[in-house]
Amino acid sequence: MKRLLITSVFVLSLWGVAQAQTKMTLAEAIEYAEKNNQNIQNAQLEFEKSKAKVSEQLAAGYPQINGSADLGYNYIIPTTFIPDFISPSVYGVLFQEGVIPSKPLPEPEVFPAQFGTKYAGRAVVDVSQMVFDGSFFVGLKASRTFTELSRKDHIKTTIDVVAAVKKAYYMVLVNAERLELLEKNFNRLDTLLRETTIMQENGFAEKIDVSRIQVQFNNMKVARSNASVGLKLSKDLLKFQMGMPMSEELELSDTLDSIQYKALEEDFEEGFKYENRIEFSKLQTNFDLTAIDIQYTKVQYMPKIDLYANIGASYGTGTFDNMFAFGESWFGLGTVGLRLNVPIFDGFRKRSIVQQKQFQQKQVEHNMELVKNQIDLEKLQSEANLTTSIENLRAQRENMALAEDVYRVTKIKYEQGVGSNIEVLDADAAYKEAQTNYYAALYDALIASVDVETAYGKLLEK
Repeated sequence: MKRLLITSVFVLSLWGVAQAQTKMTLAEAIEYAEKNNQNIQNAQLEFEKSKAKVSEQLAAGYPQINGSADLGYNYIIPTTFIPDFISPSVYGVLFQEGVIPSKPLPEPEVFPAQFGTKYAGRAVVDVSQMVFDGSFFVGLKASRTFTELSRKDHIKTTIDVVAAVKKAYYMVLVNAERLELLEKNFNRLDTLLRETTIMQENGFAEKIDVSRIQVQFNNMKVARSNASVGLKLSKDLLKFQMGMPMSEELELSDTLDSIQYKALEEDFEEGFKYENRIEFSKLQTNFDLTAIDIQYTKVQYMPKIDLYANIGASYGTGTFDNMFAFGESWFGLGTVGLRLNVPIFDGFRKRSIVQQKQFQQKQVEHNMELVKNQIDLEKLQSEANLTTSIENLRAQRENMALAEDVYRVTKIKYEQGVGSNIEVLDADAAYKEAQTNYYAALYDALIASVDVETAYGKLLEK
């Protein structure tokens, strides 16, 4: 028992270490999401379903074989009425006597007769093969085009997930660096508080100076705690976007310095095509589907030809004991034929359907033009936002450096007795505000770079 306990503790400790060592770069996080995100998995399943739909459509062109069997007990045998050919005919009697009737005579009498057996059965195997059906080939083409549309839906879902993973990854990096800086601010204020307390105890500072710093220190503790919670929540959001269980530990390998700003390094406008955007590409496929749908309706005006055959046997008997006496009561049957089905008139139903599909095709054309305009607008807006974000980031980086220098000089002056405590606290507040503005600008720039990649359809490019 003791050995089992030691072994369990050892295994759990190794598992914990393995969890703590789970690190991912941005590229690895995206790759993980492409395999594990539930939305992508569902889109992949939808794509597989569409491929199975092609097989279903193709099956209609193969021979169709069906078997049927029928065993019945006629507890009342049907009655059929036939002319009375047994009794002497009135016409026959008159004809023999040489008499010509002056008016029509009544119809001959009929008598009922029961035809059939108490027990009857039939077993048949039917085989049919489509020889020509224009709608089959058009339908097969439509199902394959639908598969292409499902594939593009999968790509669109992947693009959305990759964008979400990138933004969540960047948020974690920014929050981690912000927390690291808050730790430094906390330590700086802690040092200032201790130094000011010593100065107050030695009569070189007033109690109000200590109280002012204590207020800032308390606020910093709260800010540090909030930042720690924010970092955890941003990691949880990243794991959610990746499709990773919340119970797993995740560490990021990339840093803000190692992130490549692809949007700043390439000229996306060169060689850009609207087909690069999956939204436009999907509309093109929808246009093709509508055209195939129109063709599918038109080919239904064409005749259909089927080859069919059946073989089987039937039986009839008056006693139940002979029901399965196949050699005595069963007789073979078989048919081979060619069936032609020619549509003649349907009240202009197909023509009305074609008109509807043509209007739908026009709508798709208009949507394609609308999406083109939307893409152009997104490109302009994303580039403008990126340019503005980069300029703001540079300005905030410079402001943070200046605020840090102001704080450093102000603190030196205070330590040398030529500055006031209020000036130090004001400088510290200005420095923290500059830090907050810098990280907000940094995150905005990262998000703007993702939006530019999305607008130009470059997000999935490695």
